[in-house]
Amino acid sequence: MAPSFPPALKRLGQNFLIDPNIVRKIVSLAALRPDDQVLEIGPGRGALTAGLCAEAGRVIAVEIDPQLEPHLQESLGHCRNLELRIGDALKFPFDSLPPRTVVVANLPYYASTPLLFALLDARAHLDRMVLMLQTEVALRLAAQPNSKDYGVLSVMTQEAAEVELAFRVSANCFRPCPTVGSTVVRLTIKSQDGFDPIRHERFRRLVRASFAHRRKTLVNSLRDEGYPADRIARAMEAAGVPSRARAEMLTLETYRTLARSFDPDPS
Repeated sequence: MAPSFPPALKRLGQNFLIDPNIVRKIVSLAALRPDDQVLEIGPGRGALTAGLCAEAGRVIAVEIDPQLEPHLQESLGHCRNLELRIGDALKFPFDSLPPRTVVVANLPYYASTPLLFALLDARAHLDRMVLMLQTEVALRLAAQPNSKDYGVLSVMTQEAAEVELAFRVSANCFRPCPTVGSTVVRLTIKSQDGFDPIRHERFRRLVRASFAHRRKTLVNSLRDEGYPADRIARAMEAAGVPSRARAEMLTLETYRTLARSFDPDPS
């Protein structure tokens, strides 16, 4: 007899995936190999977890809701390569993951953005991510300059990974049905050769400061965020950025160039 799971908790944004066809599509998109290690965030009732365990060498599933633990242990007891951890994924030590870990997750929509930033910070340990997200967030990941969706999340994600919007998922594929649209994305982590954490932190600070006052020009936004006016002028001139430019006008490559122009050692 299948285990009887407790009801979904609204405060945790629980919308459990119930469509086996969507499970198959997600697992296929992840392109798992027998030696892959997978991190799953939010296994819920385990619909996706079983499919991951069937394809990967090891699966770590992090579930925030302790009520689900005994039911998951019962329903997934046959998965000998599963390690179930109960706790908040935002507190998970992502830097402890082995190299080339694959992340596959139906991210809780209320915490998707901070989780995305935490995962991107741990990119050196990751190979790729297949994530179910609120469609609004997925569009932000792939957004291009001069669009309303383009912002900090767009630039930081595209700086770290190649972004593919894979497919949309109907609300009828969940119980309870969410009130927002859902989209599965694949993020393929870019090469980390030459990665400099100090310069990356400067890049991140610059991008966040640029978009901090979206209605203002880039010059004014950076100045309001504490950048000296003379350095702003020199850096923008060196990067070829017009003085009246706004944050949403700059491409990823222009942000990289601008960040180097602020670098005290731009070599």
